[in-house]
Amino acid sequence: MTTLTPVEAIARAVDLLVARGFAVVARNTRGDSVYLKPEACAFALRVSNHARTPKQRRNHPDAITSLVLRDPTSEAALAEQVAVAVRNFAGERAKRERVLGVSPD
Repeated sequence: MTTLTPVEAIARAVDLLVARGFAVVARNTRGDSVYLKPEACAFALRVSNHARTPKQRRNHPDAITSLVLRDPTSEAALAEQVAVAVRNFAGERAKRERVLGVSPD
Protein backbone atom coordinates (compact mmCIF):
# COMPACT_ATOMS: atom_id res chain seq x y z
CA MET A 1 0.00 0.00 0.00
CA THR A 2 1.38 3.40 -0.98
CA THR A 3 1.57 6.07 1.68
CA LEU A 4 1.17 9.66 0.54
CA THR A 5 3.03 12.51 2.21
CA PRO A 6 0.89 15.51 3.18
CA VAL A 7 2.10 17.41 0.09
CA GLU A 8 1.20 14.46 -2.16
CA ALA A 9 -2.12 14.00 -0.35
CA ILE A 10 -3.08 17.64 -0.91
CA ALA A 11 -2.30 17.37 -4.63
CA ARG A 12 -4.24 14.11 -4.90
CA ALA A 13 -7.19 15.51 -2.92
CA VAL A 14 -7.35 18.48 -5.30
CA ASP A 15 -7.37 16.05 -8.25
CA LEU A 16 -10.18 14.04 -6.65
CA LEU A 17 -12.22 17.18 -5.99
CA VAL A 18 -11.72 18.44 -9.55
CA ALA A 19 -13.00 15.06 -10.77
CA ARG A 20 -16.12 15.69 -8.63
CA GLY A 21 -16.83 19.01 -10.33
CA PHE A 22 -14.86 21.45 -8.18
CA ALA A 23 -12.46 23.97 -9.71
CA VAL A 24 -9.40 25.58 -8.10
CA VAL A 25 -10.18 29.24 -7.45
CA ALA A 26 -7.24 30.24 -5.21
CA ARG A 27 -3.96 29.02 -3.72
CA ASN A 28 -1.83 30.63 -1.08
CA THR A 29 1.71 31.63 -2.01
CA ARG A 30 3.26 28.65 -0.20
CA GLY A 31 0.95 26.27 -2.03
CA ASP A 32 -0.18 24.53 1.15
CA SER A 33 -3.76 25.81 0.98
CA VAL A 34 -6.01 25.37 -2.04
CA TYR A 35 -9.56 26.70 -2.37
CA LEU A 36 -12.03 24.97 -4.71
CA LYS A 37 -15.60 25.75 -5.72
CA PRO A 38 -18.22 23.93 -7.72
CA GLU A 39 -19.35 25.83 -10.82
CA ALA A 40 -21.59 28.82 -10.08
CA CYS A 41 -21.29 28.33 -6.32
CA ALA A 42 -20.57 31.11 -3.83
CA PHE A 43 -18.92 28.74 -1.34
CA ALA A 44 -15.50 27.08 -1.28
CA LEU A 45 -13.94 23.92 0.09
CA ARG A 46 -10.40 24.40 1.42
CA VAL A 47 -7.66 21.74 1.29
CA SER A 48 -4.60 22.43 3.42
CA ASN A 49 -1.99 21.05 5.78
CA HIS A 50 -3.07 23.31 8.65
CA ALA A 51 -6.12 24.82 10.30
CA ARG A 52 -7.34 28.19 9.06
CA THR A 53 -5.75 31.30 10.54
CA PRO A 54 -7.70 34.47 11.33
CA LYS A 55 -6.17 36.07 8.20
CA GLN A 56 -7.36 33.15 6.05
CA ARG A 57 -10.84 33.45 7.56
CA ARG A 58 -10.90 37.16 6.63
CA ASN A 59 -9.52 36.60 3.12
CA HIS A 60 -11.76 33.61 2.33
CA PRO A 61 -15.02 33.91 4.28
CA ASP A 62 -16.56 31.78 1.53
CA ALA A 63 -14.62 28.69 2.66
CA ILE A 64 -17.26 26.70 4.52
CA THR A 65 -15.45 23.35 4.79
CA SER A 66 -11.79 22.47 5.28
CA LEU A 67 -9.99 19.23 4.57
CA VAL A 68 -6.80 19.29 6.65
CA LEU A 69 -4.10 16.78 5.66
CA ARG A 70 -1.23 16.92 8.17
CA ASP A 71 -0.10 13.32 8.33
CA PRO A 72 0.94 10.67 5.81
CA THR A 73 -2.10 8.76 4.56
CA SER A 74 -3.06 5.97 2.20
CA GLU A 75 -4.95 6.46 -1.07
CA ALA A 76 -7.97 4.67 0.41
CA ALA A 77 -8.01 6.80 3.56
CA LEU A 78 -7.60 9.94 1.47
CA ALA A 79 -10.50 8.97 -0.78
CA GLU A 80 -12.69 8.55 2.32
CA GLN A 81 -11.55 11.90 3.75
CA VAL A 82 -12.40 13.61 0.46
CA ALA A 83 -15.83 11.93 0.41
CA VAL A 84 -16.52 13.13 3.96
CA ALA A 85 -15.38 16.67 3.09
CA VAL A 86 -17.68 16.71 0.04
CA ARG A 87 -20.63 15.53 2.17
CA ASN A 88 -19.86 18.15 4.84
CA PHE A 89 -19.56 20.82 2.14
CA ALA A 90 -22.91 19.84 0.61
CA GLY A 91 -24.64 19.93 4.00
CA GLU A 92 -23.14 23.26 5.00
CA ARG A 93 -23.88 24.72 1.57
CA ALA A 94 -27.53 23.67 1.76
CA LYS A 95 -27.85 25.11 5.26
CA ARG A 96 -26.31 28.45 4.27
CA GLU A 97 -28.34 28.69 1.08
CA ARG A 98 -31.52 28.17 3.11
CA VAL A 99 -30.50 30.85 5.60
CA LEU A 100 -29.46 33.30 2.87
CA GLY A 101 -32.41 32.47 0.64
CA VAL A 102 -30.05 31.57 -2.20
CA SER A 103 -31.28 28.97 -4.66
CA PRO A 104 -28.96 26.03 -5.38
CA ASP A 105 -27.34 25.67 -8.82
